Amino acid sequence: MGDGALSVWEKSSTARVVPSARPRKLAKVPFVELADGRLQGVVSSGSDIGRVYVSSVAAGSYAYACSTNNNRPCGGARGSFCNHIRALIGEAVLQYGAERVARYLKVDVEGVADAHVLTSAMTAARPGAGDGSAAAQVFSRFLRHLAYLELEPSTGPLPEMQWFPTTRAVAA
Repeated sequence: MGDGALSVWEKSSTARVVPSARPRKLAKVPFVELADGRLQGVVSSGSDIGRVYVSSVAAGSYAYACSTNNNRPCGGARGSFCNHIRALIGEAVLQYGAERVARYLKVDVEGVADAHVLTSAMTAARPGAGDGSAAAQVFSRFLRHLAYLELEPSTGPLPEMQWFPTTRAVAA
């Protein structure tokens, strides 16, 4: 494309996405990301369809946090990873692959094969509870992602995405 012509994906409002390492079931963990030095995401409640938990694990220290979407602490995250955090780790491994998750979280294990091995290595380090201060930000990002699902496919620009760099020269 050295002649200045833009490819089809450069002209659209969508970007290429790296496919999941393996297919995920979004009902239990609809949102998972490696961002801000943490594995973080949103996990559905097993007992209440209207409740979700915002869970995270910090890279390196493995400090963890888990609370509901309205900032009530998770009853299972006292002294160890709760089931929400374990589900988040499992889905992150499906989404990104065990090696990438281990590398991001700075888990020193050889031959990481699955989420169980990764979780065991982190809990063996006896992590403490984190402050959970990022829960509102993570939940807000999740809600923004849900809003994009409601949009009709379009090649027109999205105003909130205009900060992305462009390959075209801008006339001053």
